[in-house]
Amino acid sequence: VVFQDADIDQAVEAAMASKFRNAGQTCVCADRFLIHDSVHDEFVSKLSAKVRALRVGPGIHPDTQMGPLISMKAKQSVAEKVKSALDEGAKLAEQATLPENLGEQFYPPTVLTNVSPNSDAWKTEVFGPVAAIMSFESEDDALDIANDCNVGLASYFCTNDLSRAFRFAKKLEVGMVGVNEGIISTTVAPFGGVKESGIGVEGSHLGVKEYLETKYIFMKT
Repeated sequence: VVFQDADIDQAVEAAMASKFRNAGQTCVCADRFLIHDSVHDEFVSKLSAKVRALRVGPGIHPDTQMGPLISMKAKQSVAEKVKSALDEGAKLAEQATLPENLGEQFYPPTVLTNVSPNSDAWKTEVFGPVAAIMSFESEDDALDIANDCNVGLASYFCTNDLSRAFRFAKKLEVGMVGVNEGIISTTVAPFGGVKESGIGVEGSHLGVKEYLETKYIFMKT
């Protein structure tokens, strides 16, 4: 989520890190992007420029920034979700041009705007290099849309309003929240989600508790 008071350049950097690392194939990659109306066009323009400049290629090449998808089945799934979103009214804001002679499992980094909330590109995990974008008008709207989901592993949002940062983070129905940052996982912090993203956490001292058993003893003397 990018609020109207966010540093847009910082928000774009966070979006690039969270969305396109490992070609969008991590469980905490951002899938859905909610951008305030007043900064929507600026964000999309700057994000598109970054996406256009991504160097896609084999991971063994030192200048590669994004590699292939894990399988042809995965690539087909991403392609189908993008096509379906476009058929339902989404706009193709950017789709990078891939170098020639790449393998079949590469998919071009893509930015979609005006994505329908009923689209598979929005309501299911894309698990690929596709940023699906919608705009919003108010904080309450953003919260309702963000929480309208059956999973809740991680969310990210950008704002320079400290009160909003604490208020919005508290209300998000997820296990992990990144504020003004797109990569938040670390071994010293608990990693886990809510809803259909699971129960319990790993990492940190809280993760150790998953391997312990609690014993209750009542003693009368």
